[in-house]
Amino acid sequence: MATSKGTTVHPSTGAAGARSDELDLVDRCRRGELGAFEELYRAHSGRLFSLAVRMLGNPADAEDQLQEIFLSAHRKLESFRGESALGTWLYRLAMNQILDHVRSRAARTGQMTDGLEDASLLADGRSRRLAESAINRIDLERALAELPEGCRAAFVLHDVEGLEHREVAEVLGIAEGTSKSQVHKARLRLRALLMERYGV
Repeated sequence: MATSKGTTVHPSTGAAGARSDELDLVDRCRRGELGAFEELYRAHSGRLFSLAVRMLGNPADAEDQLQEIFLSAHRKLESFRGESALGTWLYRLAMNQILDHVRSRAARTGQMTDGLEDASLLADGRSRRLAESAINRIDLERALAELPEGCRAAFVLHDVEGLEHREVAEVLGIAEGTSKSQVHKARLRLRALLMERYGV
């Protein structure tokens, strides 16, 4: 199968090849090769920024945390052993960084974030159904913010980011069954909160 650059990729070796490319990129970063970390940033920053916005509630905080996530990744890259995909390792790192920030902010202010301004952030199927019910996006975000952080993290990763439960479990360091349970609890809690407010 030809790629846009004219090279050939064999489907049977696609996953193995991708993992090999990841390990090669990590090695290049560790050696301090010019442009290697920038390549890693370009490959993963979009999804990690999206995750940060959904967890934190606004793009400015997410941008700040994205920089912290990649600083942390740069410092900790030596610990990456390739047992999981690089993207999964970065998601785990990002979630730890974001949850630490959320806890710190909640401790300082006693309240969670106010909501999102970016209309594209809740474009998954469930949110579209909520939007069709005329539910205000900001109130949905406030309802999300009221979830316990474990439920919120699992819900965002699974229902918004689209990760499988096994991937959520790996990112959050929990059992797959716990991920399923947390997402189920989050959905029930969100439904109850939104029914309280809107009677839907």
